[in-house]
Amino acid sequence: MILLRALKWLASAALALVIVGVLFIALFGWNWLRAPLERQVLAQTGRALSIQGDLGVHPGWPWPRVQARQVTFANPAWAAQAHMLQADEVALSIHLPQLLARRLVLSDLHLVKPIVFLEQHRDGRKTWLLDRNQQDESARIDIDRLTLDQGVIGFEDVASQTSIRAELSSLTKPADSNAAPGISFSAKGSYKGLPLVAKGTGDSVLALRDDSTPFGLTIDTTVGHTHVRAEGHITSLLKFSSIDMQLALSGDNLNQLFTLTGIAFPATRDYVTHGHLLRQGNTVRYESFTGRVGTSDLSGWIQVKTGGKRPLLTADLVSNRLTLEDLGPVIGAHPGKVQAAIKAVEQTGAAGAVTPTSKRVMPDIPFKFAHWDTLDAELKFSAQSIRQASYMPLEALSTHLSLKDSVLTLDPLRFGVAGGQLMAAITLDGRHNPIQAKAQLQLQRLALAKLLPADQQGNASTSQIGGQIRLAGRGNSVGSMLAHADGSVALLVSGGEISQMTMEKAGLHLWEIFRLTLTGDKQIKLRCAVANFDVKAGDMQADTLLLDTEVTTLLGRGHIDLAQEKLDLTLNQKTKNTSPLALRSPIHISGNFAKPVIRVDPTRMAARALGAVALGVINPLLALIPLVDAGPGQDSDCVQWLQGKK
Repeated sequence: MILLRALKWLASAALALVIVGVLFIALFGWNWLRAPLERQVLAQTGRALSIQGDLGVHPGWPWPRVQARQVTFANPAWAAQAHMLQADEVALSIHLPQLLARRLVLSDLHLVKPIVFLEQHRDGRKTWLLDRNQQDESARIDIDRLTLDQGVIGFEDVASQTSIRAELSSLTKPADSNAAPGISFSAKGSYKGLPLVAKGTGDSVLALRDDSTPFGLTIDTTVGHTHVRAEGHITSLLKFSSIDMQLALSGDNLNQLFTLTGIAFPATRDYVTHGHLLRQGNTVRYESFTGRVGTSDLSGWIQVKTGGKRPLLTADLVSNRLTLEDLGPVIGAHPGKVQAAIKAVEQTGAAGAVTPTSKRVMPDIPFKFAHWDTLDAELKFSAQSIRQASYMPLEALSTHLSLKDSVLTLDPLRFGVAGGQLMAAITLDGRHNPIQAKAQLQLQRLALAKLLPADQQGNASTSQIGGQIRLAGRGNSVGSMLAHADGSVALLVSGGEISQMTMEKAGLHLWEIFRLTLTGDKQIKLRCAVANFDVKAGDMQADTLLLDTEVTTLLGRGHIDLAQEKLDLTLNQKTKNTSPLALRSPIHISGNFAKPVIRVDPTRMAARALGAVALGVINPLLALIPLVDAGPGQDSDCVQWLQGKK
C-alpha cells in the first residue's frame, strides 16, 4: 500500500510539472529558450548564435521540429566574413537520440533568404566544423535534405585558389504539376585558379546525404577553357553515391581536365564529346559517347574505378577517320609543327628545300609525367583510317596503352603503312627523371611505290622496305630522348625497279641524261638498298649506306646528329657501264631535318672540267677523257651489306 501511494504521488507530481510546463509555454512561448540556447552554443563552439525573432518548437519523437526567425551564426575570428549563416528563417528537424549522444543530425533543414559563407583556412581549419579549433571532422552538422528559398552561398579556400559565390532562387511552380517548383542558380568565381561561371536548375530539395532520393540537376558551367553541360540525377550531393546524367564536354585540351577530375589525360587539340555518365559505388563510367578531337572523330567508353592503391582507368576508343595532325600534341609536338613538317617535306620534294615555321622537327614539349602516379590505366585505341599527307601513307592505327606505377607502355603499337605494317613496343619509365625510354620497331613489307611519287611516265617502284629499329634513351620529350639514344637502325629495300633517269642524274652521266631525255625514261632493276646505323648518345653513325641498281651503285658514309637534327652524309657513285660524258662527283647531304641540303662536290666537278679544257687545248678529242666514267662497278652482295659486312 505504501509503494502504491508513492507511485501515485510521483505520477501526480510529474503530471503537475507537465501541466506547469505547458501553461508556461502557453503564456510565454518558446522565446525564453533563446538565451539559454545562445549561451550553450557559445560555450560549446566559441561562436555567437543570435536569434532575434520568434523561436518555436513542435515536439515529436524522435524528430522534434524547431523554427527560428532572424538567425545569425558567427564565423571564427580568422574567417574573412563575420557570419557563417544569416537567414530570415531557419526550420529544422533534430534527431533527439543522436543529440543526446552529442551528435547533431538534421533530417531536413529549410532556410529562407539565407547568406551562407563557408571558408577553409590554409592550415586546414574549416568554418563548418563546430569545435573550438575547427579541425575535428566529427564536429559537424549532418544534414540529409536541404531546401533554400532564395539566398547566397559562398565558399573560399585560399590554399587551392578557389573562391565561389552562388545565388539561388525558387522557380515558378507549373500550373499543371503537383511537384515542388525547384530552384535555379548561378555562380561565378574561380576554381583552383581557373575562372568559373555556372548556371542551372535543380530540384527544390537538395539531397545532401540522402542515399534514397535522386536529385534532379541541369547545369551549364565553364571552368577555364573547359565547358560542361549535364542533365540528369545525382544521389547524395556530398558523396555522389549514384549518378545518371547526359554529359557534354568541350575544351581546348583534354589534359586540362586534370584540374577538375584529378585524372591525367594526354595533351590534345580542341575536343567536343557527348555521352552518358553513370556512377554506381566506386565506379564511374562515361559510355556511348561520340565526339571529336581536333578534326578526328572519337567514340567509345571510359571507366574509372576507385578503391585500390590508385584509381584505375580503362577505356576502349575508336576513331573512324583520324587526322595525322591530331597526334602531334600527344607526342609533344607544338601546335602546327606536324603540319609544318609535312608541308616542308612535300614542298622539298617538289621544289627544293623549304624551311618550316620551326627550325626543329622533333617533338620537344615535355611529357607531364609528374601526374602518371595519380592513376593506373588500361586503354585500347584504334583508328580505322587515317587522313594524312601524301608523303606518309598511314592506313590504320591500333594500340594498347598501359600505365602502372608510373610506367607507360604502348605494346603493341601497330600502324598500317604503305601497304605494309609498322609494329612497335614502346616503354616510358616515369619513375625516373628524366624519363627512361625504350623502343623497338619493325617495318614489314612497306611498298616503296606508296612512299615515293611515281616518275613522269607514271611508273612506280615495286620494291618493299623492311627493317628493325632498336633504341633506348632518356629525356622528358621525344626530341630529348632521341638526343640521348643508343641502339641501332637497320633498313632494307629489296627487289623492284627504279627510274634510270634518277640514277643517271645521281651519277651526273650527262650523255645518258641527254639520251633519256630524247627517248624517254625507263625502269631498271633495283637490286637492293641498305641503311645500317649504329646509334650512340644520339649520334647515328653509318655502318652501311648502299643503293645498288643494274647501272649504278651508290655507297655512303657519314652520320646524323639527332640532338642537333643535323645531316652529314656523303654518297659516292660506282657506275657499272662506261659513260662517255660524265661529271661524276660525290653527293653531299647536309643541313638539318627541317631544311636538308643536297649538293655535289664543286671542287671535283671543277677539276674534271678544267682537265677537259686543258686537254682540249692540245686536241679537242682529248677533252673528253676527264669526262669519261669508265666503270665497271660490280653487283653488291645485298645480304652481306645488310648484315654490316663489306
